[in-house]
Amino acid sequence: MNRKRKKRMLLFAFLLLTIPFFYSQNNWLTLTNIEVKSPQLPAEFDGFRIIQLSDLHSKRFGQEQQKIAKKVKEQRPDVIFYTGDLIDRRKNDEEAGYRLMEEMVAIAPVYFVTGNHEWQVFKEKETKLREIGVKVLRNEQVSLEQDGVEIGLIGIDDPLMTETGEAFEQAGSVTAPYTILLSHRPEYFVQYANAGMDLVFTGHAHGGQIRIPFVGGLFAPGQGFFPESTSGAHAMDSTTMIVNRGLGNSMAPQRIFNRPEIMVVELKSSK
Repeated sequence: MNRKRKKRMLLFAFLLLTIPFFYSQNNWLTLTNIEVKSPQLPAEFDGFRIIQLSDLHSKRFGQEQQKIAKKVKEQRPDVIFYTGDLIDRRKNDEEAGYRLMEEMVAIAPVYFVTGNHEWQVFKEKETKLREIGVKVLRNEQVSLEQDGVEIGLIGIDDPLMTETGEAFEQAGSVTAPYTILLSHRPEYFVQYANAGMDLVFTGHAHGGQIRIPFVGGLFAPGQGFFPESTSGAHAMDSTTMIVNRGLGNSMAPQRIFNRPEIMVVELKSSK
């Protein structure tokens, strides 16, 4: 066997092994289960199940987003949170995001906050989302109710639309015994903790895009190289922040050791 033919065979073998790996990293959905305990959580919310989705960036998982819908429905959530970047301003496919929301509202109530890709001309997108049945939170506070007991839910805009401190002022003071925050960016964790949030859901970091085993994410917008907050649960004082690795990609086209994520969070009262 001559050297040229040998090189071709090695290249073919390499592609045969790597193409399925790269495909799986961008397209095979993974479920991450996290249990959050708190003595502040009313007993009526013990076992309350939350699905968090983030950063679709106009990607499709099946033509009608049925792959996501099937997995989410199997988890039997009480509520679904979406933390920004449903669409991608560089792509011409807003319908992928709207179709996902149509599937989600058929499963459970959906609450949505903006990401940095929604800040341009969001008014028409907001109208469409509300028509679908999505509850869009724009620097406001609502209540979640279980057996006659309420906890607070605050949703704030991405800072490109409203500065974070101002967003909290617009949302109003916290009065509920337990308050959840939806916000796109994890790098504002200190502000979330200072605002007295009990539980925070964020996205934006894309899991660091490329994850190095035993190290973590390589790069995240707003945090730079080797960022601290790219996935999972983080604690500061009495605040827990959940960072979703997201579903799609934006500028960087490939995920590595970082499959698209559906976050499943179950609340537990430790009173």
